[in-house]
Amino acid sequence: MPMDFYYLPPSPPCRSVLLLAKRLGIEFNLKKVNILTGEQLTPEFIKLNPQHTVPTLDDNGFVLWESRAILGYLVNQYGKDESLYPTEPKKRAIVDQRLYFDAGTLHTRNAHYMEPVFFFGEAPKPEKLEKINEALGYLNLFLEGQDWVAGDNITIADICLVVSVSNSEAIGADISVFPNLVAWYEKMKTELEDYEEINQTGANVLGEMFRSKLT
Repeated sequence: MPMDFYYLPPSPPCRSVLLLAKRLGIEFNLKKVNILTGEQLTPEFIKLNPQHTVPTLDDNGFVLWESRAILGYLVNQYGKDESLYPTEPKKRAIVDQRLYFDAGTLHTRNAHYMEPVFFFGEAPKPEKLEKINEALGYLNLFLEGQDWVAGDNITIADICLVVSVSNSEAIGADISVFPNLVAWYEKMKTELEDYEEINQTGANVLGEMFRSKLT
């Protein structure tokens, strides 16, 4: 029985899970939740996920939210091997560090730049865009001398971070000044199946929404 996946297509965390599911050959029973109109606040959804966030996964009664936790679970439970999320402690620690970097730094800085514009009609603050550029610079350093962000092969950290980088670019960050990042970014676009449909379309929607608020 397919797992139920509660999501909103443009949502960055939802996109990362969908990219991984495609790579693992997992088919979801997709259940769209429009958080912009409050569909996440129904009693039924709050019972499922008290934080009423997307993505939310229901694997035949096992319910999980927070996208990075879902990424790890899907590989642990359904991956054909451990390459996407290695079990060797030091290798896994590097993957985890990159995931935490995304959660606490790059994704968060994207949100801090976008959300006041989206929700409160504020003008974008250049210093917040500069903080995004700083985070992209860190990622560029992580990629020095290696093809992937967390080791010798693609992992869930790459999948998570490519979504954030696409969002950074969509809202105005200039990634062209980071050569390691650009090379990795272009490789990810061809490495991930249905990248354009699953991820880039959502990033473009966010970018268009952001720019519409500026006018």
